[in-house]
Amino acid sequence: MTIARLVAGRSGPIWKVSAEDSVADAIELLAERRIGAVPVEDGGVDVVGIFSERDVLYSLRRFGGDVLHQKVRDVMTSPVISVSPDQTALEALALMTRRRFRHLPVMDGGRMVAFISIGDLVKYRIDRIEAEAEAMRDFIQSA
Repeated sequence: MTIARLVAGRSGPIWKVSAEDSVADAIELLAERRIGAVPVEDGGVDVVGIFSERDVLYSLRRFGGDVLHQKVRDVMTSPVISVSPDQTALEALALMTRRRFRHLPVMDGGRMVAFISIGDLVKYRIDRIEAEAEAMRDFIQSA
């Protein structure tokens, strides 16, 4: 299955923060929306980084509580690694596993069209495995 099919029919906004936002404001968005990461935009550029829970932890360790007054650009993960809509879900899952991150922008023509998490991809894999198991059970029962 392609990433395009995986995200087809999704509605609702992709939450983002600006590179100029304070870390405190970005943390507020993560907590309010109960999400683990957001893409970071800067001016006319759609995605210049990712701000995640891990960035919060690493920057707290490095800067202490003063980090809350810094800008997102100072602590975000950059450069951004992304996938295209025509890549497969398994390719995206392998990339995330290999590079040890949990969120990935889906870019099409230099524009972000979706933001996926490792949870989206694991759910797809589990659904696929369950469907295959059900097909096997049906086949065995009909034999």
